[in-house]
Amino acid sequence: MSAEASKRHQWQWENATAGAAAGFATVAVMHPLDVVRTRFQVNDGRVSHLPSYKNTAHAVFTIARSEGLRGLYAGFLPGVLGSTISWGLYFFFYDKAKQRYARNREGKLSPGLHLASAAEAGGLVSLCTNPVWLVKTRLQLQTPLHQTRPYSGIYDAFKTILREEGFSAFYKGIVPSLFLNSVDYAVLGATSKLAAILLTYPFQVMRARLQQRPSGDGVPRYMDTWHVVKETARFEGIRGYYRGITANLLKNAPASSITFIVYENVLKLLKPTIRND
Repeated sequence: MSAEASKRHQWQWENATAGAAAGFATVAVMHPLDVVRTRFQVNDGRVSHLPSYKNTAHAVFTIARSEGLRGLYAGFLPGVLGSTISWGLYFFFYDKAKQRYARNREGKLSPGLHLASAAEAGGLVSLCTNPVWLVKTRLQLQTPLHQTRPYSGIYDAFKTILREEGFSAFYKGIVPSLFLNSVDYAVLGATSKLAAILLTYPFQVMRARLQQRPSGDGVPRYMDTWHVVKETARFEGIRGYYRGITANLLKNAPASSITFIVYENVLKLLKPTIRND
């Protein structure tokens, strides 16, 4: 291996490690708000097995008091797993898409093709990771009020869902998830982050509602995406599509800063090690 190739390999390892550490730290710090957001998203005010919270702060304190740290970090493992897999797959698919589009264009891509590559990568990531996000949502929604036997962990959740609902259950919420990724990347390319969140947030609500665990009789709360759209509009109006938006904004605001700070600091720690090697 040449010196240049060796250096490139080292930097790839270094950046990957720093990225994984940053992703883990971000999820670890912000996960309680993710739990709160998910619980707000699915609470349409018409079911009794979901706890009611006045606001984000009340939700955090109530979960901490009644369920402890375990409640605030429900679904943490699939959250970390999903985040790590998603970023790894996203950059892989994005790079492959750009290479394919660039073949007949002398290596030059227009902004539109960069956008198409990003949307394509986002869609493929959704298809690959939807089962992980579904399990995360199910675990986050388990409360003392639940009427069905709780999942004991991520493995038990996968096993139970497969046995009771079949493989297709892992792809509940895939339609809004695909829209969420494609629209999110398109909007981010043209407008601000806040505008992107406001325009794409309803897709998050739809996905969370579809991914809920069926009741004791096995009947899902919502049958498909159109059913969610109709029922939410009918009983809650536009406000229903934005349940949990405060927790979402509070979660996203510092997330980028945490990711950047941890990434840069881990990178600094790794550089001397690599130079010594």
